[in-house]
Amino acid sequence: MRLILLGPPGAGKGTQSTRIVERYGIPQLSTGDMLRAAVTAGTPIGLEAKSVMARGDLVSDDIVVGIVADRIEEEDAKGGFILDGFPRTVAQAEALDAMLAKKGIELDAVIELKVDEDALVGRIEKRAKDTEARGEPVRKDDNPEAFRIRLDAYRSQTAPLSDYYRDRDMLHETDGMAPMDEVTAAIETILAAHAA
Repeated sequence: MRLILLGPPGAGKGTQSTRIVERYGIPQLSTGDMLRAAVTAGTPIGLEAKSVMARGDLVSDDIVVGIVADRIEEEDAKGGFILDGFPRTVAQAEALDAMLAKKGIELDAVIELKVDEDALVGRIEKRAKDTEARGEPVRKDDNPEAFRIRLDAYRSQTAPLSDYYRDRDMLHETDGMAPMDEVTAAIETILAAHAA
């Protein structure tokens, strides 16, 4: 099972990824984790990424795709994987498609968790207030202003991926505002159709 989960921050992608990992025994591949691992391992692409980061520059799409290409060759990813945080843009999706095509690999599904952004902001604001009320520091991710900035970035950069994958008949949408177990069940239904 080779998947991409889409949805804005706070949509529940992390929770659902964890459940898919447990159910199918496939790794969740985070580009941040893969980048750090490649740098630590000193792979050719990792060394390239290290020099880019040392200059304070952002790692290019080519490097990220190269790191993904190396990672999906590892034994635990042979039976499939979930891409987490990648692709973020249509250009990255095109580069990913080209790399997978060279390897003779196809994605099974792209699942988008559809959410009400105002309700998400409300959830974050409530969580921040509850945390403050307990006298605990508010997590950076739970800062409502920072969250709105992340939502704006998602809307401008990543949301166009929905149309990209819809045009390729790969996009499956599910209600990310439903209770967690219902979202899991909806994803299971989508995956079962692809596993058949």
